[in-house]
Amino acid sequence: MKEIIIDKLIENNSLTIMELNDMLGLTSINEYQSLQNALDSLVSEGTLYYSEKKKKYLLLENSHLMKGNLILNEKGFGFIVLDNDTKDVYVNEKNINGAMDGDLVLFEYLNKDRERPEGKIIKTIKRNYDPLVGEVIKIENDYFVKPDRKGINIYIPRDNLNGAVEGHKVVVEPLKDGKRIGKIIKIIGHKNDVGIDILSFVYDYNFNPTFSPEVISELDSIPSYLTDEEINKELSLGRKDLRDREIFTIDGADTKDIDDAISLYKNDDGNYVLGVHIADVSYYVKEGSKLDEEAYFRGTSVYLVDRVLPMLPHKLSNGICSLNENEDRFAFSCEMVIDDKGNVIHYDIFKSIIRSNKKMTYEEVNMILEENKISDGYKKFEDTLRLMEELSKILRKKMIARGYIEFESTEAKIMVDENCHPTHIEARVQRTGEELIENFMIVANETVASSIYYKNLPGIYRVHDKPDEKRLGEFMKFLSLHGYVVNGKNKINSPKDLQHILQQLEDVPEVRVLHDMAIRSQAKAVYSDVNIGHFGLGSKCYSHFTSPIRRYPDLILHRLLKDYNYNYSDKIINERRSELPIECEHCSIREQEAQNCERDVDKMKKAEYMMDHIGEIYEGIISGVQEFGFFVELDNTVEGLVKVENIKGDYYAFNSDMMALIGKKSKNKYSFGDKVTVKVVRADKDRSEVDFEIYDEKEKLNNKKNNKNNNK
Repeated sequence: MKEIIIDKLIENNSLTIMELNDMLGLTSINEYQSLQNALDSLVSEGTLYYSEKKKKYLLLENSHLMKGNLILNEKGFGFIVLDNDTKDVYVNEKNINGAMDGDLVLFEYLNKDRERPEGKIIKTIKRNYDPLVGEVIKIENDYFVKPDRKGINIYIPRDNLNGAVEGHKVVVEPLKDGKRIGKIIKIIGHKNDVGIDILSFVYDYNFNPTFSPEVISELDSIPSYLTDEEINKELSLGRKDLRDREIFTIDGADTKDIDDAISLYKNDDGNYVLGVHIADVSYYVKEGSKLDEEAYFRGTSVYLVDRVLPMLPHKLSNGICSLNENEDRFAFSCEMVIDDKGNVIHYDIFKSIIRSNKKMTYEEVNMILEENKISDGYKKFEDTLRLMEELSKILRKKMIARGYIEFESTEAKIMVDENCHPTHIEARVQRTGEELIENFMIVANETVASSIYYKNLPGIYRVHDKPDEKRLGEFMKFLSLHGYVVNGKNKINSPKDLQHILQQLEDVPEVRVLHDMAIRSQAKAVYSDVNIGHFGLGSKCYSHFTSPIRRYPDLILHRLLKDYNYNYSDKIINERRSELPIECEHCSIREQEAQNCERDVDKMKKAEYMMDHIGEIYEGIISGVQEFGFFVELDNTVEGLVKVENIKGDYYAFNSDMMALIGKKSKNKYSFGDKVTVKVVRADKDRSEVDFEIYDEKEKLNNKKNNKNNNK
């Protein structure tokens, strides 16, 4: 019924219910009621708009109205976030029209100003009743929850406190009465207790630090080690025994959930035989089990500053599934024969049993490959490691030749003490060992994805679309206005086009923020059952196969491989074809939520770190410019705001084309990519905010003179 209604409105623009009824040839009261219900549903979900004045229905896209999600500020105003890349729409408090934080709303534009569009909410389409996280506060004699994310306080009747007291961080469930009233459903802990700050983000993003009793009870049937009986049974069913191979793992020193192991040798033809051996998680996590349902809901492991929220319980993630040193483990192996140009000329994907000979660390491997220093226990693997480096360089060269884009990383490594207080922050650096593993995992992921795609079987792919043309155009315009001389096409049609432009910026000091600006023009990589390729990798066919302990899509792919290789049938193919679109969307959403959680925790801990460094001076690069000020990123990845009202000596106006604040009298300019010296003037952990001021050059000289005098 809904599809037919939409088709009719596409043809006729707007119709009354009676006009629709006649067009559809409905004759009974029941049919009329079904039409009314379908129309109400389409209106409530924001697909149709009903004009009270004209008594007509029309597609929302054909009306003057838009829909989006409202984010309220505690001061009363808000912003509407749209599904596309359109700038958020400001809504004055008087135009909120009773909407609440997180509601899906219909609004009309009051103006479409490029930098500050403003709207008025016409109607709330869907109330947001999702639980939220906040702090219990007391105002006079009443209790409220102040949301951690900016928003209006939620009133909590005393009967709904459920034992919470002032200062507790809690999960609150808004009551379904359209008012800002809620009920506390979980006490996370007191805001000053160690680790509660991070747990608040965990619950806010709907992750859980523990597993249910039903999930834990299923672990009883899973062994802690492989028995000879189980091994022999699997070998009799065709699993290959690779325990006599030289196989090892390379990970961070503190890694406990080891998904992947590698092996390499040269065959008689002089080709490389690369083995990528991945934990066979699907052997233990059975579809339909509570364990599987929980893993699917989580979608991914979440890696936070001081902890990991695993997708699977530790008995699996750190135990029987983890490819631990000198332990027999079931695996899924992808063995590839690769020539000296990096081409995979033959491959085989099969179930295996392996025994890792060594748990290597990136630090020790980098010492061997970069400094020629060999630690105890590594000598017998030296030749293989050097052969791996040789193949890694060949694979990377081929990847770059096809358009692989090497972005400068801005990922932070945050060290904390026993109280989870940050003591040091630095930018993560990809070195030889890390690059080696990345290259091997990419070629394995491509090989496995291709094995399904070219058989025209249902698959799950990691896809990355072309960059957004509008944002990319703004990036190119910015480069031109700021004097960056780059030769390339005005329109980016292939990864090589963008790669060519970025390569010309490699030697400029502000390369990291320019890469960050280019990244913002990119589409988000997601999971899909439709293969469109991976733009950023320059790959025609890519998936995730190598991390089933921590990513559910990899587990799905393992099951597909087993279906197609060992249990092929039309029934299974049809089932997978119908399930995959839903699974892909869910996994993409959970991945994004995990990334947001990780980002917000990092941002909070960076602010906490800078609270210990108020008054200190840093060099940084302007990483973003808005009418209210500009952001400065330090070498350690901490980002802070210089507010426009705190820039001394002139009135500064925002120039959106230049992405700069320009002094009205002096014409002095603060532009994206500029190097600046700043002083830390404020840091607020609760708001995850850091404020800088420009460090005056005269003040700098006076300090130097004072220091010299003090040293005499």
